[in-house]
Amino acid sequence: MSDERATTTTNEPIRKADTCVMVIFGASGDLTKRKLIPALLNLAASKLLPEQFAVIGFAIDDYTDETFRDYLSKEIKEFASCPVTPELWDWFVRRVYFTKGDITDPQAFQHLKDDIGRVEKAHGIHGNHLYYLAVAPRFFGPVVKQLGDAGLSNEPNGSWARVVIEKPFGRDLESAKALNCEIKKVLEERQIFRIDHYLGKETVQNIIIFRFGNGIFEPIWNRRYIDHVQITAAETVGVEMRGGYYETAGALRDMTPNHLFQLVSLTAMEPPISFQADAVRDEQAKTLHAIQVPTPEEVLTTTVRGQYGRGEIEGQPAAAYREEPNVSPESNTETFAQLKLKIDNWRWADVPFYLRTGKRLAARTTEIAIQFKRAPFQLFRNTAVESLQTNRLVLHIQPEEGLSLRFGAKIPGPIMNTGPVEMKFNYVDYFGRNPSTGYERLIYDCMIGDATLFQRADMIEAGWSVISPILDVWKALPPRTFPNYHAGSWGPKEADEMLARDGRQWVSQK
Repeated sequence: MSDERATTTTNEPIRKADTCVMVIFGASGDLTKRKLIPALLNLAASKLLPEQFAVIGFAIDDYTDETFRDYLSKEIKEFASCPVTPELWDWFVRRVYFTKGDITDPQAFQHLKDDIGRVEKAHGIHGNHLYYLAVAPRFFGPVVKQLGDAGLSNEPNGSWARVVIEKPFGRDLESAKALNCEIKKVLEERQIFRIDHYLGKETVQNIIIFRFGNGIFEPIWNRRYIDHVQITAAETVGVEMRGGYYETAGALRDMTPNHLFQLVSLTAMEPPISFQADAVRDEQAKTLHAIQVPTPEEVLTTTVRGQYGRGEIEGQPAAAYREEPNVSPESNTETFAQLKLKIDNWRWADVPFYLRTGKRLAARTTEIAIQFKRAPFQLFRNTAVESLQTNRLVLHIQPEEGLSLRFGAKIPGPIMNTGPVEMKFNYVDYFGRNPSTGYERLIYDCMIGDATLFQRADMIEAGWSVISPILDVWKALPPRTFPNYHAGSWGPKEADEMLARDGRQWVSQK
């Protein structure tokens, strides 16, 4: 293979992120040390951070600038996704500071304002502020209000102030609307970046290029040629130490209105008029609004929920969900959720989208499988060919990122017979591995103001409008069979039965 395979086709210079102070609320939490700091370090290694850049950690802990730097210096050895040279770490850690404060205390935000001024002066930064809310969801609204009250959300003299909000964004449609209303009292929509780390995956970003940049796929990306679409987000891990959070969320709330619906919208949207952020998000929003909202009766036949019991994962015993820390021994929280959706538009009429997500499943995989319709058999009726394999395209998102395409070919020999051929493309094999946490692209986009990969308020509310009726039915009819699947399996038998009624089966289990 030619060494030219991984070369770029553009000569555009790489744009560095805008000069800014990044404030991380909840800086002593796991997200900061596991993802955010390693991601920022990778951006620094790629020369995408400007000299005029600094990070302020904000938390209730008793750190000083120096002790917080010491803490991160220790943790980065475990969580860095690339070798950390002394020169790189020294450049970065000299730009790290800490402000102690309670996010419910207005005075703490005045101290933060003073510290931002001190840091800006030390590093020649002129007014750009990025606030990352790595805090519990109940604090999203209050933190934004405090930023507004302290004048930290203002944008004087052409500077910018942006707020990054982690999921989950609301618990249902009403709470999502209320949260949107609350934060929009302080911020303009262009200042709000609702982050979804799945959108940092290369394969997810590649969906748009794959669909609209290759003339052989877009003409067949519709109901005439596609039989159905499967989207799986499966994990082998349990809830681990997140039982307290998971008891209030469950698999449906935790994964579907954000991760899975983002994948649905990118897979199913119409071509945008450009790659400007709102042009792309307009089409995503149209797709989400076109999803048929299930009636209570339809919820009973188009959804499946499950909870894992004891089992085995990779040969090791795994406890039941009800035995996990901070989980009720009588819990009815679902750890598996499956939906059958219909998109009510011209492109996707009568094409079902099957979505599933779960904990303690048989394999860790996130993928989008496009199952094409079977070719007519008449041509082969007087041959040894007994059936024709359908064509299938799979976009692999994790753990390995890439694409695979299945098609039929003649088996060598004197008899006319066919067999399936699998063509695979893997990002690592073809382009090499870039150090990544999945957050680099998203943080960089926040710094340059590109909101393409972030959800708008209308997208959030459109997703919840589909999920809320399901939650209502599930709440009204508590499950009677939990736990109903073994750890290490592919979920409850009802999940397979749903597809079997339609004459289909899950790609991951073939």
